[in-house]
Amino acid sequence: MIKNIEVSAIHMKVDDDLQRYIQKKIGLLDKYTSRRIRTSLRADVMLKEEKSKDKNSCTCEVIIHLPNEKVTISETTINLYAAVDIVEAKLKTKLKKYKEMHSDPKFYRHMFKRRKDIFKS
Repeated sequence: MIKNIEVSAIHMKVDDDLQRYIQKKIGLLDKYTSRRIRTSLRADVMLKEEKSKDKNSCTCEVIIHLPNEKVTISETTINLYAAVDIVEAKLKTKLKKYKEMHSDPKFYRHMFKRRKDIFKS
């Protein structure tokens, strides 16, 4: 679980339910990264609510600080919980790509060789 999650809000207050929801959704994204960088993961969540006569819009922006780069995802919807869900889904795919690019190629060669040996017999 990502231990360092900082939640900040603009034009609104974050209640305990929303705080727990963000911790649950964003905190569990560490399983999509390699084990050696899990201790250094840090996430910044910025929530923004805009009200106008016609519509309300809620924006959720998440920045995950990884050793070689920053991953930033932003989403705007009517509901804050829906925005957090959409951002979580997008972050999953981004973190999977990051893990594939920065993983150890020797490990995968060993695994594929082992798998080929199993299928031959």
